[in-house]
Amino acid sequence: MLEKILQWDRETLIYLNSLGIEEYDYFWSAVTNIYTWIPLFLFFFVLIFWKFPRKEAIYVTLTILALIGFILLATDLTKGSIGRLRPNNDADINTLIRVLHNPSSFSFFSGHASSSFSITTIIVLFLRKRVKWVYVFYLWPLLFALSRIYVGVHYPVDIIVGALIGILTAFAFYYLYRRIIAPYLGITHP
Repeated sequence: MLEKILQWDRETLIYLNSLGIEEYDYFWSAVTNIYTWIPLFLFFFVLIFWKFPRKEAIYVTLTILALIGFILLATDLTKGSIGRLRPNNDADINTLIRVLHNPSSFSFFSGHASSSFSITTIIVLFLRKRVKWVYVFYLWPLLFALSRIYVGVHYPVDIIVGALIGILTAFAFYYLYRRIIAPYLGITHP
């Protein structure tokens, strides 16, 4: 079973990565760069401070920052303990794909996918009743995570697992906020 998953993972990466067009390399390299998204992060926090009372906005922000710290730590610990080579560092596959970036850390699971999906999910959970169009933010993690396949540094399973872990972690932190922090602040949620 595991062997079939790994074979699918490899074949799917080769196929998806081969769809890349050289004229779009700059775009996908920019998309995969975390610094490109700083204006979006700032916009997230502007929305939080606009849509929540100041004290609650501070606690929402602290919850999001704790989530980010947790997901980054979980990603690094998992990568170190699993030790899966990135496609760009794997001699069996790196000659079959287009490689635009060459990170040397391990691959499983994707930190880009886990962090972007966790941040987006918790933002959506906090703002879904206050901002009707908040679900459009999911375009960011979709592009951000898919860019990792395009630049040749992650397998699809890395992305899928990272996204699932990110989403589940966001729900857990949101639950903790509602069960512990909100009652402490005297906030009641419908």
